[in-house]
Amino acid sequence: MGGGVVGSSIAYFLASHPRFSGRVTVVERDPTYRRASSALSASAIRQQFSTAVNIEISRFGVDFLRNLGAHLAVDDDRPDVGLTEPGYLFLATRAGLPVLEQNHRLQRAHGVDVALLGPGDLSARFPWLVTGGIAQGSLGLSGEGWFDGYSLLQAFRRKARSLGVAYVAQEVTGLRRAGSRVDAVALADGSTLACDVAVDAAGPWAAAVAAMAGVDLPVRARRRCVFVIACREPLPRCPLVIDPSGVWFRPEGPYFLCGTSPAEGAEDPDDLPLEVDERLFYDIIWPVIAARVPAFKAVKLIRSWAGYYDMNVIDHNGLVGPHPAIANLYFANGFSGHGLQQAPAVGRGVAELIVDGGYRSLDLTPLAFARVIEGRRHIELNVI
Repeated sequence: MGGGVVGSSIAYFLASHPRFSGRVTVVERDPTYRRASSALSASAIRQQFSTAVNIEISRFGVDFLRNLGAHLAVDDDRPDVGLTEPGYLFLATRAGLPVLEQNHRLQRAHGVDVALLGPGDLSARFPWLVTGGIAQGSLGLSGEGWFDGYSLLQAFRRKARSLGVAYVAQEVTGLRRAGSRVDAVALADGSTLACDVAVDAAGPWAAAVAAMAGVDLPVRARRRCVFVIACREPLPRCPLVIDPSGVWFRPEGPYFLCGTSPAEGAEDPDDLPLEVDERLFYDIIWPVIAARVPAFKAVKLIRSWAGYYDMNVIDHNGLVGPHPAIANLYFANGFSGHGLQQAPAVGRGVAELIVDGGYRSLDLTPLAFARVIEGRRHIELNVI
């Protein structure tokens, strides 16, 4: 249920699994993907996380993207999502230094190509950057950057269909329970799909689907706005820069994208309409980026859009795997803005759970649903 990038990744990995002998049907209510997070994301990938599982997920993800043409080729059509790897640059004040250094030690232990740079090194590498108030920056030297997220979604979908996956343009209206299992999915046209396994990959709408089976899923739709600006001056070797305030920016062709995460403790309502709040740009984002990069004092707002994060409100980490009390109902959601980059590893992992009964390549157990029921949290600190 859900044919976005995560659902389509699961479908691809299932259909291509050498020991899978079933049929895969993806139910997607909007095949245009007009409101899909996969189509409205800023489409970036990084390895600078604060948890080992997220680091390893992204290490697989970037390798998958680098070799996408081989993985998802259909006949002579080899998809290319335009991956570019200028890195992420996390800036920290002195107050944020302990967390930055702790994350750095974990990242280096997992082989992440990342460097800590002081103000002098930052100024030498990025002379357009104002380092006032910055104690250090953490720069990804490889394996981090951005790509075309919509093209990744379409490449997964096209490859899955070539392997026999059926896509049904319907809305799910119910999950039929038979004891501790889901045995059918009800659709808006009145039909039902019998199932041996059901997967909820509905992104921001996953909680509504889970509720059909009596499951309280702690995933909520949180609006995020992205702004496109034009700047007359070039910023050589510009990575994706995250200011200590949570404001971020990165190049996009001849322009720049920018946005912000809500401040710690700020109200962050659920299910806001996908309408851009331009006050975010003029009142919050522009003052920060203009102070950090003098060239941004004279920018022009070109356009903007809004999309949803499927935010796991418990710990900002994905929920992956079966429900403890409903053995054949699997979840793959709550990625809190990281779904595009985590889709390859999650798709592979869910396919392994379904076919092999356990993880065979990368252990995603820290993201299991059981932690919700048991009241445990697996907190991700680096949420943008």
